[in-house]
Amino acid sequence: MSTGTHRRADQDRLDNLHASLSKEFEAQTTRLTELTADTGDPGEAHTRQALIAATRQSIEQIAGALRRVAEGSYGVCERCRGEIPAERLEILPHARFCVPCQQKQNR
Repeated sequence: MSTGTHRRADQDRLDNLHASLSKEFEAQTTRLTELTADTGDPGEAHTRQALIAATRQSIEQIAGALRRVAEGSYGVCERCRGEIPAERLEILPHARFCVPCQQKQNR
């Protein structure tokens, strides 16, 4: 594959990723709006609060990934500055760290 073709494929992958993340961001934002609507059922309050917290975290992670795409730093580990493998990004598109650095981060 020529360098120009390789760059185009990388740009296409980023464009598709951006579109997918943007769609997921909108879906999570809609979900958060629905979750924060008061249902008036106090029995559901704890569960609803947990779902709201998880949805907010998801929105923050997606927003961070979108920011990194826009800045040109998407796919670069925030700790070692190495490349995050494409396989990891396919599974976890909002990954900020490569696997070894994520393991160190979790300790």
